[in-house]
Amino acid sequence: MGRMADSKLYDALGVPKSATVADIKRQYRKLAKEYHPDKNPAAGDKFKEISFAYEVLSDPQKREMYDRCGLRGLQEGGMESGFPGSAEDLFSHFFGGSPFGGMFGGFGGGMRTGRRGPQKGENTVHKLKVSLEDVYNGKVAKLQLSKNVICAPCNGIGGRPGATQPCRTCNGRGIKVTITQLGPGMVQQMQSRCTDCEGEGQVISERDRCTSCRGKKVTQQTKLLEVHVDKGMREDQRITFKGEGDQMPGVEPGDVIIVLQEKPHELFKRDGVDLYMKYDITLTEALCGFTMVIKHLDGRQIAIRNPPGTVLEPGCLRGIEGEGMPIYRNVFEKGNLYIRFDVTFPDKYFAPEQKLKDLETILGRQEENPTIPPDAEEVDMQELDPHYSSGRSHLTDDDDDHHPTGGPHVQCAHQ
Repeated sequence: MGRMADSKLYDALGVPKSATVADIKRQYRKLAKEYHPDKNPAAGDKFKEISFAYEVLSDPQKREMYDRCGLRGLQEGGMESGFPGSAEDLFSHFFGGSPFGGMFGGFGGGMRTGRRGPQKGENTVHKLKVSLEDVYNGKVAKLQLSKNVICAPCNGIGGRPGATQPCRTCNGRGIKVTITQLGPGMVQQMQSRCTDCEGEGQVISERDRCTSCRGKKVTQQTKLLEVHVDKGMREDQRITFKGEGDQMPGVEPGDVIIVLQEKPHELFKRDGVDLYMKYDITLTEALCGFTMVIKHLDGRQIAIRNPPGTVLEPGCLRGIEGEGMPIYRNVFEKGNLYIRFDVTFPDKYFAPEQKLKDLETILGRQEENPTIPPDAEEVDMQELDPHYSSGRSHLTDDDDDHHPTGGPHVQCAHQ
């Protein structure tokens, strides 16, 4: 039962177990002034101890659980406090798994955390611009990368064996903890990466550092990667090189990820496995047929014939099966090529009356002209800007504001 009813939190504050809440608050204020990090930077751990003790003993429910079950009871009960997480998380967070720097040594031995696998470094992402010809025919691109590798002369130690020492600034934790008292029983904890050891928790003196890496444990290396762009690959498709990322001691290297970026093509536009293109033809070609030759993405010359008598209307879409993009990992199959035909009409057309009648015979005679009523008004049709309108219809409300009723732009006629 000794462990179930300990007095370590009372000892941290220097009060008896019979102390009232007022006694505990008064003693905490006295100790907080003495050990606050702003006044006594070297007493950071002591300030954490008294802050945690006050957090528990000033709360009736937490104090009652502690008196009955000790720190183990607080841990198993998932103590909720102004500090994040359970009591176990709090101890591990503040004291690196050794609660209060050994003050609660008997309890600390029972704390266990799950073992994690090796930490993996961050992935490195590079964009590779490829043409439509590259992903149609396939290509091997060479990419030169500069990355960190573990220093060979010191084997990633950073200096001679035994030269590393715990960082005094962060006590080997790699992080600095700043605690600010916001009020009685209220403290704010801030963590930041230790700049003296760069978050590693260890430092090497200047004279003991490796001459190759200068204590950084890694050196720069340039490597040439061969990126195989397979036929049919798509925009934003990824090519991964496992373990080719930056190296760090004790860290599994990340991957190098190549992301494909397709460059626009002057003739073709890709949509999945299909290709699209536009082609302008004259009215004569639309009516009388034509033959067109295009250069495909693999260099082949393709002749496309539209026979006479097959009329192509403006904006129509025609397809050629099997002349699209290769299908990724099934390159013997391809999508389709689609061509949109835009018909260019002549600006003006002059022909003798007999020629026009012959054209009517070929295209189909137009409907008979309707009978014009005697009172019909005949007008002229011409090209007009759709944004143009004559008279007052083009005036806005603002124009009316500038010209009050009865102004010079209004004319009234009286008969």
